[in-house]
Amino acid sequence: MHKDEMKGAAKDAKGSIKEAAGKATGDERLEAEGGADRVEGKVQKGVGSLKEAARDVLKH
Repeated sequence: MHKDEMKGAAKDAKGSIKEAAGKATGDERLEAEGGADRVEGKVQKGVGSLKEAARDVLKH
């Protein structure tokens, strides 16, 4: 697993928590921030997956 995959997963989880907290409290800003963090985390996980795949291809 590439470090970007781990960081992305952490950002995605943090975003989910922020988004849920924003929904529960009616804080639209917090909810939007959470959604943005989730998207950023998913993108970062994808980049990490691509880096890992490229590393595997170059090894062989």
